[in-house]
Amino acid sequence: MAFDNLTAKLQNVFKGLRSKGRLTEADVKAALREVKMALLEADVNFKVVKQFVKAVQERATGEDVLNSLTPGQTVIKYVNEELVKMMGETTTEIDLLPGNEITVIMMCGLQGAGKTTTTAKIAGKLKAKGKRPLLVACDIYRPAAIEQLQINGDKQEVPVFSMGTNHNPVDIAKAGVEHAKANGNNVVILDTAGRLHIDEDMMEELAKIKEQVEVHQTILVVDSMTGQDAVNVASSFNEKLHVDGVILTKLDGDTRGGAALSIRAVTGRPIYYVGMGEKLSDLEQFYPDRMASRILGMGDVLSLIEKAEEQIDEQKAAEMAKKIKKAEFDFNDFLEQMQQMKKMGGLSSILSMLPGMGLPADLEIDDNALKGTEAIIYSMTIEERTNPGIINPSRKRRIAKGAGVDISEVNRLMKQFEQSRKMMKQMSGMMSGKGRRKGGFGGFKFPFGGM
Repeated sequence: MAFDNLTAKLQNVFKGLRSKGRLTEADVKAALREVKMALLEADVNFKVVKQFVKAVQERATGEDVLNSLTPGQTVIKYVNEELVKMMGETTTEIDLLPGNEITVIMMCGLQGAGKTTTTAKIAGKLKAKGKRPLLVACDIYRPAAIEQLQINGDKQEVPVFSMGTNHNPVDIAKAGVEHAKANGNNVVILDTAGRLHIDEDMMEELAKIKEQVEVHQTILVVDSMTGQDAVNVASSFNEKLHVDGVILTKLDGDTRGGAALSIRAVTGRPIYYVGMGEKLSDLEQFYPDRMASRILGMGDVLSLIEKAEEQIDEQKAAEMAKKIKKAEFDFNDFLEQMQQMKKMGGLSSILSMLPGMGLPADLEIDDNALKGTEAIIYSMTIEERTNPGIINPSRKRRIAKGAGVDISEVNRLMKQFEQSRKMMKQMSGMMSGKGRRKGGFGGFKFPFGGM
């Protein structure tokens, strides 16, 4: 995730605070200097950092804090609360008109920010909420932009309105709204053209669309990997077009992530969603409190539960829990659980959301390594997957050859599988005890067995 380096540095600072029984004002100031440097290195806007540190210091150096039994924990609490304030405190939804009234959303942003893909992602989100979106292809300049929107629209099962590249974008937008009226669509999403940098032609075109079409929401798509430039872009667009909200893309990438911490404070515009991958499902609602928890290494269990609820079939999870309890978990189930984990963003994504599971910045989890495991399982016969106990040395050699791996890899997987099966049976017994719902923990079914 974008904040891995920042998280690691902040955790080191907090470790020092917790280790001291009592804090002096000098201790707090020294810790906040380190926090300040960590935020600046994460590319958070300097003015925002200065204001943030001042706010925390004023709260954290009072006598009631320094003389409390857990002063370190109290300081961390204030850091968390001020981080939430910096990012907006409340979660903001895209404002849609009620019922069958048509909401027109204009998507804008620089070329390369992922605007067209994000436009399709938003359409999918709104469709899932019961809306009837229409995508309108207004980018007549970028090669294959219209085709890309049509492909993504098909994947989301959302209609796309296009007039090709020989019409004015303003006319296309107007015609798109009329098409929506005639076909029962109640959300129109305009995918407009971007440029490599902000220029007058682009801004003038966007302004003309807003003059000729009643746009209810202007949403800016910003590439978080551009750091402070993302904040500058957001400021410029907001000044010229009055942006209603922002979507940050590529927050899963190798970036310092400062844009997410700075945009709301600098522009006053809320962040609606964050892009966490290239798949059309990889768009997450932005929750300032949950993001602050993730940044501070406290996890984000609520988002993890929501992901699980979206991706995991309740009936299958219940059946899986029964199999685990009876030690009937086989390679077919193992394979299915791997697929579920991939749908939830992979192992690294899941671990980043669990409290206390923050990964060191220099540790990389290669989710692609699971492909080798999949290849081994796919090389097994149906009988072997269902009854792993029949896999003898000659079968292992055949499986290894089919998967294109050394037989030691097959042996390793067999050993891991047996260990997992024993562990999950034990955990299933523990979680079925008093105060725990059978087959789950607080209603959440974990990958690799649902516990």
